[in-house]
Formats: sequence, structure tokens, C-alpha cells
Amino acid sequence: MARQLEGLLLNSVELFCLVAQHQGFTAAARAAGMTTAAVSRAVNRLENQLGVRLLTRTTRRVRLTDAGERYYTHCRQAIGQLAEAAREAAGQQASPTGTIRISLPTSYGHRRVLPVLAEFAAQYPGIAFDLQLTNRNIRFEEEGFDLAIRGRTPPDSGLIARKLEDSGLVVVATPAYLKTHGVPATPADLAHHACIGFVLPSTGTPVPWLFQAQGEALELAPPARFTCSEDILGPVTLARHGTGLAQTYRFLVDDDLKAGSLIEVLGEFSGASRPFSLLYPSNRHLPLRVRLFIEFLLARFQPPGG
Repeated sequence: MARQLEGLLLNSVELFCLVAQHQGFTAAARAAGMTTAAVSRAVNRLENQLGVRLLTRTTRRVRLTDAGERYYTHCRQAIGQLAEAAREAAGQQASPTGTIRISLPTSYGHRRVLPVLAEFAAQYPGIAFDLQLTNRNIRFEEEGFDLAIRGRTPPDSGLIARKLEDSGLVVVATPAYLKTHGVPATPADLAHHACIGFVLPSTGTPVPWLFQAQGEALELAPPARFTCSEDILGPVTLARHGTGLAQTYRFLVDDDLKAGSLIEVLGEFSGASRPFSLLYPSNRHLPLRVRLFIEFLLARFQPPGG
């Protein structure tokens, strides 16, 4: 393999990252156990070699230039990977340590992932978690995420998607609503009911309702009297209070169905589902702690042979 790092000032790269992290040469020098002048000279050498200004210096603060921001993002990741590779090579990963930063959708996070974290944490006490529960599509590189779970894979060819499971869908309403308004016999009957829709924030379009009819997939968008966006629990809460009919994930309303506070309708047209997948960048070396967590989630949720 041809050398790709020849002439690269690796020590200067690490010192540049310290300056960016601490937003100053003095604090970076203190962290590195060096003089401020030595750190400044190292960063100057790096800028001269690259032929680009990475930092703007003022008497009060050091700021990254646009080029510096991009360079820092890549260098921070590369240094982390080198450190991880060194630990693995030295056999220091028998008890993996470090933090896993993961983005979870609110519904799937609360009902599926968060309840099983204690089991994983008991197996690996040296691993910590930075959990962000959000329904927006995150930017892995800029925001420093290791993993994300999403119900819809963003159109990014640089991501690997590992399916966790297909989550079944169900249409529900309260007994009181059905007593007053009747029970729909077919999906077409939804046009005569108060339906609760969910709008995708990224597109502004309603999420279609999915059914199975005689083995064929059926997709429709019933007229919605109520619409929600951002939080998929909104339609569930409305349905629980007798507002109308909602199609949602079965795992969100399992307890309601068992208690009888919500009733499933159109059961003969059920069987449709939507997938939830683990996402991570394809060009990134995954630390052992992240690989272990991926394996744990796949074993926990993925069906045999999935």
C-alpha cells in the first residue's frame, strides 16, 4: 500500500485539535503540557504545509475558519479512531470503555431501546451513553454521533442501514368513540370517520395508512380531521381521549389494547408494518463499544434470520 500520510505533521494535527477544542492556545498548551509558543509554532507549521488558514486569532479568542471547521471534524474523528486502534492492538479492550452517542426517535426510544439499556450496561459497566431523543435527521460528522435509529432511512449513500425489526401497525379508537360513530368495516369507511393523521416534518406531507388486503399492500391517506407533526405520540394521545381513529405502531398501544381502553379495528386488513433501522457512516471505523452495542440491539430486536 502506498504511503498516504508521508510528510503529515501528526503531532501538529493533534495540537491543532486541542486548540480548536479549548478555543485558545494557552488552554491547549496546558492540556498538552507544553508552552504556548510551542503549540502556536506547531499549528503554524500545519497551516503552512496545508496552504490554508485554519484559525483566526484575536487578542481574546481563537476561532476556526470555515476550512478549519471541516478539517477539525475529520481530524477529531481520525484521532479517535487511531486511539481506539491503539487500545485494541494493546489488548486494552477486554473491558470496553467510552461513550456511545446515539440519536433515537422519541417513540422507539421510549418504548423499545431505553427499557433494555440497563441490561447492556450491566454487561459493560465501562460504557456510558449520550442519548438524544429526537425525530429529526441528524448529521453524523458535524454532531459527533456514533449511531442513529430511524424509521425512515435518510437519502444518504454514505450511511449503512441495519434493520432492527418490522414494527406492526394497528388502527385504534376508544370504545366510546366506536359506540358513538360505529366501527369501520373496510379501509374505505375511514372517509366517514374522524381520522387522526401524522405529518412528516421533513416533507410536510401526511404519512399514508398501510393495510394488507387479500395479500396485497394497500396504501391510502384518509381525510384527517386532526393532524400532528414532530411527535408520533400525538395521534396516540388524541385517540386515547376519544378524538377519533389513529394508525400507529402496535408497540405504542399494546398496554391500551390489553386493558381495553383502546380497541383495534380493521383487524382483517392488518399485517402492514414499517421498519426501524440502525444507521452509521460507512467510512468510519467502529470502536469496539459501538460494535458490541450494535450486536446487542440486533440480537434483541432482529427476528431469527433477519
